[in-house]
Amino acid sequence: MNVPSPLPQRPLATVLVYAALIVCVAMGIRHTFGLFLTPMSMEHQWSREVFSFALALQNLMWGASQPFAGWLADRYGARRVLWSASLLYALGLLGMAYAATGTGLAATAGLMIGAAQSGCTYSVVFAAMGKLVPEAKRGWAMGVVAAAGSFGQFLMIPVASGLIGGLGWFGTLLVFAAGAFLIIPLGGALTKGLVAGASGHGQTAREALGEAMSEKSFVLLIAGYFVCGFQVVFIGVHFPTYLIDKGMGASVGMTALALIGLFNVFGSYTAGHLGGRWPKRHVLAGIYAARSVVISLFLWAPLSPASVYLFSAAMGLLWLSTVPLTNAIVAQVFGVRFLGMLSGLVFFSHQVGSFLGVWLGGKLFDATGAYDTVWGICILLGVLSALIHLPIDERSLESRRLAPAA
Repeated sequence: MNVPSPLPQRPLATVLVYAALIVCVAMGIRHTFGLFLTPMSMEHQWSREVFSFALALQNLMWGASQPFAGWLADRYGARRVLWSASLLYALGLLGMAYAATGTGLAATAGLMIGAAQSGCTYSVVFAAMGKLVPEAKRGWAMGVVAAAGSFGQFLMIPVASGLIGGLGWFGTLLVFAAGAFLIIPLGGALTKGLVAGASGHGQTAREALGEAMSEKSFVLLIAGYFVCGFQVVFIGVHFPTYLIDKGMGASVGMTALALIGLFNVFGSYTAGHLGGRWPKRHVLAGIYAARSVVISLFLWAPLSPASVYLFSAAMGLLWLSTVPLTNAIVAQVFGVRFLGMLSGLVFFSHQVGSFLGVWLGGKLFDATGAYDTVWGICILLGVLSALIHLPIDERSLESRRLAPAA
């Protein structure tokens, strides 16, 4: 039986600040990549699919390596994983700047940065938080940190746009490579006094994995999170270019991404708060259904800067609001001992969806000359994901075992 170790005595505000800053840096840089699609493709004479495939590969690599990064954080501590990821992130950004071929871009922006993100974003940070934050406040705390990732997007989109305008895309990537090193001191501060929770006796990682995969609710979470990845990464990468294709200036796309980031600050925080009051599965179902409605209304309405900004604000409220709820359900059902590994496995499904969303966006555009088919897929998947979340059982496995005896 898994007996949790006592929580380290750290002020909650201190934990939240350092966790939020790590996610703000890591996710803030990541959310700017859509701004590099047009200038890099034009300079290197790449088709749109070349850049799309590199970012699709990044998302797939991020997901594939996430369970392993989470297990390393559970077993050996989050600090080492965060430090290693910071170094790899910087090297990947540097390599992306110097990549002159599609293969080079796939190796750096795809494989290297994808692996780096698995070690410095939600699963590893949440694994540390699971051992630092009391259970009663865990969902809310994860919502705060997810909101920080959104604020990083809101902050970094205009910063990246300004840097690209002043330094060019090459110089901007060099600045971001230097910025990735900030994760090293922040990671050290977050994990101060934290001992790896999965290094003692009790359930093994293999046993925990087998237990989770035999649980229907865990499988449903995996399936539902696929949809989240497909939708948000397709929009995050292709939306600015979609707007340019429709005759709008690049500033409209930049503002749209910034608005998504701004409103997601409120959406992520609110989702974490609502998840503490109502069943998390119901809140998740509502988020996915609302995404389909918002996308449908946007495509139906006449396109204008006002409709773009309204769509961006609405999608922002729904953007990463799934993150704290999904991870909180995993922690609630299975405990925090292997939270990094199990949430990483769920996140892998998210990134498979991300791979397909960003790659199909470029592939189907090149084939049809439009994004209409992918928008339709986003709407359909949102409806299916809403239905998938309704049967999830949020009770802990321990409480279920005790229920028959009671």
